[in-house]
Amino acid sequence: MRMSTEISNLKSLDLMARNIKLADRVDSFKKMMSALQLTYKRIVLSAADREVTIKDPFTGDFRNMLMFASNNYLGLANHRHIKKKVLDAIDKFGCGIGGPPLLNGYIGLIEELEERLAAFKSQEAAIVFSSGFLANLGVISALTEHNDTIIYDELSHASFYDGIRLTKAKAIPFGHNNMQQLTRLAEQYGNEARGNVFVCTEGVYSMDGDIAPLDKIARVCKRTDSILIVDDAHGTGVLGGNGSGTAAHFQCEEDIAVTMGTFSKVFATCGGFLTGSAGLMEYLRYHARSYIFSASIPPPVAATVLAGLEVIEDEPWLRTQLLANVKYAIEKLKPFGFYASPEAAIITLRLPENMDIRKAAYLFHLKNIFINPVEYPAVPANKQRFRISIMATHTKEDIDRLAMATGEVWNDRAVYSN
Repeated sequence: MRMSTEISNLKSLDLMARNIKLADRVDSFKKMMSALQLTYKRIVLSAADREVTIKDPFTGDFRNMLMFASNNYLGLANHRHIKKKVLDAIDKFGCGIGGPPLLNGYIGLIEELEERLAAFKSQEAAIVFSSGFLANLGVISALTEHNDTIIYDELSHASFYDGIRLTKAKAIPFGHNNMQQLTRLAEQYGNEARGNVFVCTEGVYSMDGDIAPLDKIARVCKRTDSILIVDDAHGTGVLGGNGSGTAAHFQCEEDIAVTMGTFSKVFATCGGFLTGSAGLMEYLRYHARSYIFSASIPPPVAATVLAGLEVIEDEPWLRTQLLANVKYAIEKLKPFGFYASPEAAIITLRLPENMDIRKAAYLFHLKNIFINPVEYPAVPANKQRFRISIMATHTKEDIDRLAMATGEVWNDRAVYSN
């Protein structure tokens, strides 16, 4: 008994020592964050819109800032019709479900949402996940087997890379939008593979803002009998004749085996989904672990997306205004240099040589421009950039202020290292 008590005390002391060491590291990191004037984790005190109120992390004061860092592309986060539909859903279904879809979390509102999403993406069926991240994890890990081959764009999202870790399939990257390399790999592994070949790409690339040539990729997949999976998180609601996404933009919807989408971009809430054939979606319900073992999205989220689909259909001018704003912003920001040619609602600014991105981001903050600095490891250390998200609710005056602030930051010698 005495020996057991001594061992227990020793373990407790060790744990306390580790906690103290960890607390010191955390405290040191917080001081470093303050000294570097990092602009991450700013507290927003208002609804997501073209202008937001924040609590300044450096002064503690409240200030209004123009928001150019939100994926709320159509301004749906604060749309009157959507807020009313959400309140109606809360009155009928409450705020939560308390279980996974297969057991007790598949309410009529989610069934309706899946039917609407499938029609929106011109597919037979859809399945809703708790997040887009979990949708990517689920589709890759559930569909691929050890004798399959996954060929994927090197700039695929982190969730896709994590999905690859959960499978035993061979995974081979190809250079970003490099059609020649993709074609060569698809032909090679199409002939060699004992299993299926999956080609995985994004519609709109979140860190670059450019789009994949889906029509060309689809033709390669058809010729090599490969299965095409598209992550269309940033294309959904933005591209295509009816806003349904990148595949509609290229008129190749029927060639996509699986499309992944998220509710955290144009719908400005949380959750994700997959669309494809009815048989494939039903298979995923019983094999995608990130679906089976995750709680359902709550009723207010389902209502948000359903109402968002209604707005996209009934108010097409929002998308027209978004694309007009993007075109205007491209012209105003062109002198500063893009990292990639903007083709959707994301514009990435290439840093001038020797610019300190953290000092520049802080200067944008002081000018009341809320903008995202993208640092390593989100991108390679030599490819850091500012990422700008344009919204339909932005005015030309907002974009003019952004361009003016960018010019002032670019010309301020204080943001450059010697």
